[in-house]
Amino acid sequence: MADARPTSASSAASPTFDEVFCGLLPRLYRRAVMLAGSRQSAEDVVHEAYLKLARRPQRFLAHPEPYAYAFTAVLNVARDAYRKDRRQVLVDGMEEVEEAGAGGAADPGAGGWDGGVERRQAEIEAVRLLGKLSHRQAGIVILVDLDGYTLDQAAKIMKVHRGTAARHRARALDRLRAYLVESEHGQAGR
Repeated sequence: MADARPTSASSAASPTFDEVFCGLLPRLYRRAVMLAGSRQSAEDVVHEAYLKLARRPQRFLAHPEPYAYAFTAVLNVARDAYRKDRRQVLVDGMEEVEEAGAGGAADPGAGGWDGGVERRQAEIEAVRLLGKLSHRQAGIVILVDLDGYTLDQAAKIMKVHRGTAARHRARALDRLRAYLVESEHGQAGR
């Protein structure tokens, strides 16, 4: 008991690694889901990023923008996990099963509250579309278009030149537009 008092007094002066990281967790989880594609994968990615950052907590705490530092770690872990998973053999036919299950959703034109189904479907669609982008492209789109960073700030966070970040974002947005046009044509044909 006596040992806990000095620790809590010192933590009041400056936040500890765990306090700062835990404060960022909700935001990191939301962004990790967009990068990893599923909640379980996102939890693994954030956990791995935590372990990576915990090796050198001083760097994390000394950084002027801890979220940006943690997001970069999450992005790197997600990219590594994607590369590892890409080497594995995927089971064919799962996409058709998911699409068939999504057809029984609530009618958005019926009006009224649908229990959050429409919002959840939009989130799933956003995650699916971001999953079709490279990790750098998805990272830039998340930082600039969802988190509100400027292109210069996002380039600095991702440690790339501003022109590279702009090119990744432009290509990502072009690909997203193309996917949306494809899906609209597919919906019209059904």
